[in-house]
Amino acid sequence: MILTVTPNPAIDLTWHVDRLTPGATHRVPTGACRAGGKGVNAARVLHQTGHEVLALATAGGATGDELRADLAASGVPHRLVPTAAATRRSLAIVDDGDGETSVLNELGAPLSPAESVALADAAEHLGRGARAVAISGSLPSGFGPEELGALVARLVAAGVPVVVDTSGPAILAAARAGADALKPNREELAEATGLDDPVEGARALLDLGARLVLVSLGADGLLVVGRGGAPLLARLPRVLHGNATGAGDAAVAAIAVAHAAGDDLSSTTDAADRARAALARRATAWSASAVLMPLAGELSPDHVALADEVVLTTIDEERR
Repeated sequence: MILTVTPNPAIDLTWHVDRLTPGATHRVPTGACRAGGKGVNAARVLHQTGHEVLALATAGGATGDELRADLAASGVPHRLVPTAAATRRSLAIVDDGDGETSVLNELGAPLSPAESVALADAAEHLGRGARAVAISGSLPSGFGPEELGALVARLVAAGVPVVVDTSGPAILAAARAGADALKPNREELAEATGLDDPVEGARALLDLGARLVLVSLGADGLLVVGRGGAPLLARLPRVLHGNATGAGDAAVAAIAVAHAAGDDLSSTTDAADRARAALARRATAWSASAVLMPLAGELSPDHVALADEVVLTTIDEERR
C-alpha cells in the first residue's frame, strides 16, 4: 500500500472557458466540484493505475463533508482527520483558447495543536504499514516545517520511503530529515534555496540530506538529480496544452510507485542509473498525460504511449 498525506486538502472547483478575458463576464458550462489537494490528486492517479493506495487528509465543516462524500463516491480508500475549521476551496479557471490555467487557492484554516498531533500520529501509524509515503501540498498553520520534518524523520527511521512535494522552509526541513525524494517545481526550488540554477538548487537539497530530487520545469520537462550519476533531463519533443494543475501530482504518484517497488534510486551503481532513467520517463509521461485531462488527479489513456516519446539527456549533453 502507498499512503498519501494531504495536510491541507481542498474542494477543487474547475471551470473551462473558451477565452479568459480579465475584467469581463463569462458564460461557461457547468463547472466541476471534487475532493482535491496535491496528495488526494496523487492518490486518484495511483488508484486509477491499479496501485493499492490510502489517502490521508483532514476534513472539517460543510466543505469537509463534500470532500468526504466525493472521496467515498470515487472509490479511493481514505482516512480523514476531523478538524473544527472548514476545509478550504481551490478555484481553477482553464482557458481552452491558449491552454493556460489560472488558480486561486484559499490558504486554509490553522490546525489546532490537538489536530496537528492527530494528523502526524495517523500518518506515522498508517505509514509504518505502507511501502511508501507521499506527503504533498501546502502546510496549514499549526502543521509547519518543524512538524513535517519530525514526521519525515520518524518514517525514514522506520525504514519507510518518503516522497515530499511542498515548498518554502518545509522542503528544507524535509531534506534535513532525510526524505527519499523531493519534488519541487523550478520556482519553489529557487525560493527555498536561493539558487536560480535548478541543478545547483537540487544539489543543495541533496547536501542537506535528501536522497533524490526531481524538479518540474513545466514545458521544459523534468530534472532528476541524485547522489550518483549525471543529472537527467526528461521531456517530450512536443508541447501539450491543457489543465496543468495536476501534472506535478501525477509525477509524485510515479515517484511513489518506484519507491514502493524497492527500486534503487539513490546509489552510484549502473542499476540505479537505469532506475532513475525509468522513473524520469514514467514521471514525465504521467505528468504530461495529466495535462490532457480536464480535471486534476486523472491520467489520459495515452500515458503509456507518451512514455515512448520521452527524450532523456544528461545535463552535460544539454549544456554543450
